Amino acid sequence: MTSPSGGSPSLTIGQAVGQAEASLTRLLAGVLAGRRTSRPTYLALQRLNTLGGHATRDGYERDLREWLGLDGPGAKDLAGQLEAAGLTAADNDTIRLTDPGRALREGILAEGAKITGPLLAALDAGDVEITIRTLREITTRARGIPVRRITTEESS
Repeated sequence: MTSPSGGSPSLTIGQAVGQAEASLTRLLAGVLAGRRTSRPTYLALQRLNTLGGHATRDGYERDLREWLGLDGPGAKDLAGQLEAAGLTAADNDTIRLTDPGRALREGILAEGAKITGPLLAALDAGDVEITIRTLREITTRARGIPVRRITTEESS
């Protein structure tokens, strides 16, 4: 299938984002495997960092539920796994990144940058900035749309 101009096939935004996400996820999976770190662990460290490196237990677990699509027990379990591994620590009702948690996160990011850096360097910096702004806006807007559950009858 080609575009009307005879060039490459046309993709919808969903297809283009999905293909890029799948490709980058594959690269991240290799980095995580080399560090013997699960994707949920890495994403949970990223979320805590986004919250400033510390958060209330309730706030952190709510964030994990919202951003990672976990249920309540799953979010609590993941937060507990990070603490048991020494990647986070809890003081009263506050969870914070520990030095080992921060080092693991930063090491994953640095190793990932070695892979994606050359890929991104070959692209126009302005285009990359526009893409990031666009994806952030799409994310913000999409998160404001309630998820509609499809029933068995609807999918038949």
